[in-house]
Amino acid sequence: MPLSTLSIASNLRSNQFWLFTLFGGIYTLAVGYVVSKLGVPGAILGIVAPIAMGLVILIFTEPRWGLFFYVHLSYSIGFTRFALVEIPIGLLIDGILALTLLSLFINGQRMEWHRLRSGAFALIAIWFAYTVIELINPEAPYRPAWFFHVRPFSLHWFLVACMVLVTPLTRRDIRIFVNSWLIWSFFAALWAFKQQYIGLSSAEVIWLNSGFNARTHMLFGQLRCFSFYSDAAQFGGEMAGVTLVTLIRVFEEKTLPKKIAYTALTLVYFWGYAISGTRSALFVMVGGFAFYLLLKRDFLKLVIGAALAVPLFLLLMYTSVGSSNYQVQRMRSALTPMNDPSFILRLQNQAKLKAYLADLPFGAGIGTSTDMGARFSPWHWAAQTPPDSWYVELWIETGRVGVALYIAMLVGLASIGAYRVWQLKDPWMIKVMYGFLSEFVGMAIMGYSNPVLGQFPTSSIIFISTMLVASCNRWDTGAIRSGFVSEESTRVKPELYEAI
Repeated sequence: MPLSTLSIASNLRSNQFWLFTLFGGIYTLAVGYVVSKLGVPGAILGIVAPIAMGLVILIFTEPRWGLFFYVHLSYSIGFTRFALVEIPIGLLIDGILALTLLSLFINGQRMEWHRLRSGAFALIAIWFAYTVIELINPEAPYRPAWFFHVRPFSLHWFLVACMVLVTPLTRRDIRIFVNSWLIWSFFAALWAFKQQYIGLSSAEVIWLNSGFNARTHMLFGQLRCFSFYSDAAQFGGEMAGVTLVTLIRVFEEKTLPKKIAYTALTLVYFWGYAISGTRSALFVMVGGFAFYLLLKRDFLKLVIGAALAVPLFLLLMYTSVGSSNYQVQRMRSALTPMNDPSFILRLQNQAKLKAYLADLPFGAGIGTSTDMGARFSPWHWAAQTPPDSWYVELWIETGRVGVALYIAMLVGLASIGAYRVWQLKDPWMIKVMYGFLSEFVGMAIMGYSNPVLGQFPTSSIIFISTMLVASCNRWDTGAIRSGFVSEESTRVKPELYEAI
């Protein structure tokens, strides 16, 4: 290298060194000033600020990073009960989605905008449009509450659908998503085992003793484990969902080591579900696995599955076998709801709501029930009757028109997903999509008893996985369907295919 070139390179390195040194010095002085004014929150801000800046740069560089951060933040929201200061994780998630959407437009030339012309996206867009129209519902007692509840109802699903469809994701991205889901769930199960067999931390005890948490999580002297989720119902539903996914992988994997590994995971997740004491989560596995057998279109396995399941249900419903075990007794009570006072109370509440909603086809307005209703319009009848169900909550806030539209959307997404999966030829893609779609159907069934479809992290997993299933043909390396996708859009680099 010529001497002049070496001199220029040396000067550049020297200038960069002084630039970074100057920036570091200014940042240190700024952090010191903030800490002197704010104390501990200032110190936390000084640590978080450069990390946040790095995340923003990553998202603007590559939109798929926004989806990954969205998933991890959704699992992190439960840790706020351990924080010394209040951390608005919900607002951070909104910010991540907004930045990712902006990144799609910044990187618009390489985004696959044509994928928005799909039936699945149309269904979600129609539902989103309906919830936007609900903003002018004249029955709403406090209209600004709409902005809080529309996020889990439709806004996040609409934004995530845009991102998943438009972003040029790869099979490797799907693998990262699945592994992140399973690892977080495994960690959650271990945390619940700690709660059950070692004990609760001081922060968890404080949370348990606040509000009505002790009443719903300590039954007959038994703890309903909630791990680091919002509550035991959310935790139990998630554990049932991943139990179903790993059980499907046990049936689908061909090699013995993988079957053993997924069997071990299935047992871990299933026991996590059991110690949650969430009865309705049983139907995630039952309904989801039945749908999986229908997807397989294997009549023999369907008969075998029914032959194994029916005696087990009869054993739980008409005998007292295992009643000395609290977890078994909770499962048994799920199959005999008319003997359960809480279920009877739900029916009585629904009868009361039916009278209120008889003349309100569009509901009382989004944001009028549950926590938002109690916060902004506690005097209103919608806030004074607990829905105890995702569909009842939708019924209250969007009326019979809204809940019918929502259920039609779910059925449509499941139908489109089944059609796409039946067209797949690639073995790896088939078993992954079987798990996604079956878990979605199971969670939709559980929605009758619990609002898990509108809670983190279940909602995040469902929003992403439904769009992955609806567009799974773009990763199908086994076949290229004439007139549906082009050869270029399904092509995967050989080295990437070998890596997964």
